[in-house]
Amino acid sequence: MAAIPFLVFGPTTILSAAGLLLGKDKSVPKPAKDWRDATVDVVIPALNEEQTIVLCLASIAKQTFKSTRVILIDDGSVDRTVELADSFSKEIGLELLIIKRAHPIGKTPTLKRQSREFDSDVEFILDADTILESENYIERVVQELYQGAGIASACGTVLPLNPKSRLQASQNPMTKQFLREHHVDFVYPHGVPLSRLQHLLTDWYREVLYFYLQKFIYLGEMTFFGGIVNPVGCAVAYRRNVLKDVVFDKYEPVLGDDLTNSEDIFIGFTFLDNGYRNIQVMDVYARSQEPAILTLPRQQYLWSSAFLQSCFYFKDLVKTPFRVFKQYKKSQFMKSAEGQKVIEKREFIETYRQSFGPQITKQYGRPLGWIIFFGLIEKITFPFILMVMLLLRLWEPLFITIAAESTLTICILVYLAKGHRLEYLFKAIVTTPIRYALVFVDVFTIFKFLLDVFIFKNRGWRK
Repeated sequence: MAAIPFLVFGPTTILSAAGLLLGKDKSVPKPAKDWRDATVDVVIPALNEEQTIVLCLASIAKQTFKSTRVILIDDGSVDRTVELADSFSKEIGLELLIIKRAHPIGKTPTLKRQSREFDSDVEFILDADTILESENYIERVVQELYQGAGIASACGTVLPLNPKSRLQASQNPMTKQFLREHHVDFVYPHGVPLSRLQHLLTDWYREVLYFYLQKFIYLGEMTFFGGIVNPVGCAVAYRRNVLKDVVFDKYEPVLGDDLTNSEDIFIGFTFLDNGYRNIQVMDVYARSQEPAILTLPRQQYLWSSAFLQSCFYFKDLVKTPFRVFKQYKKSQFMKSAEGQKVIEKREFIETYRQSFGPQITKQYGRPLGWIIFFGLIEKITFPFILMVMLLLRLWEPLFITIAAESTLTICILVYLAKGHRLEYLFKAIVTTPIRYALVFVDVFTIFKFLLDVFIFKNRGWRK
């Protein structure tokens, strides 16, 4: 999720703000295919998810868009995930195909195999610890996926799966009875008080972070550039043929399943490099289970390292700002050619239209390459600036930097959170120390990345 640094004073924030001010492409899309005719496979990767799998399946059963198949890929669970999924799906009349593996092989091979073994138009990936809060979630993301041939992935807004949302998801009498009969502790995972506190703090922190990123940073990127860097991988719709042809068939011969430490970030970069877009639908919501607070550093490491690894693989995207002169010359040529009426008239209008192929990226870069470039600069510089201030004991500049950055962050967040401003103000203040503590995880991540690339030559990057 948070692959782009959460830094208010950075250029990514300025670009997002500019996007919100300038507005989106006003072209009216004319899709080549009606989204209602699309076939959709819902694929649920699962590993020891007995506390959420019932709620996940219940949310699928309520969707307004009915999928062709619902497939549970059990990656070697040792709990009741398969047993509960099988019993509950039969009870509610949901046709569920279960594929059970003896040993875990990871999420990346799961996406690859399903993209090759089935023939649907859309592969909708839904993590087993995630529920679709909006009943029209799949309908909306599939609809937006078909607004242009250049859109390869679409996801909705993702927030933490907190106890309140768990209770709301279980209000259906049949679901509630099933959970009670099977003694599923679904409200508080591993419900000892200390664990509850850890999950509560994580939920607050992630709720503040996700809300800020999606309702400000990502929304600005969507309006300015027509997409985001990568989809939110817990509930995302992919064009299956693009996922297979552009990602797996192209990179498996070179990288195998060792894409990066977070597959959705690598997939997002791959789409951008080939001229496709990742979009986010802001009016539908999913909720995903967050880890306990003590495991946040590991997840932060996975996201941050995957961002660095993807920048390493897709250098031409990072170099986009250095292609600005070529971009200008190209735009001038296109205007001239258009005046001479030598440009072929396109039958299907598509907003934010780009030419396909990595050769275009190599020559001109991509619009979202600006976000990637500035995100990389921020991810490297901000943690080290704070670290240098600490080592040199520059307490006054350190205090001013943190105070100013935190104040501006909270002000923007509170402004965005209409109707919940006091709640978000409180949560933002309480979780600010967590946010700054995790910034220093990036220092370790950068050193580890440099050692992997230049010293140990280790590129066995897999989640």
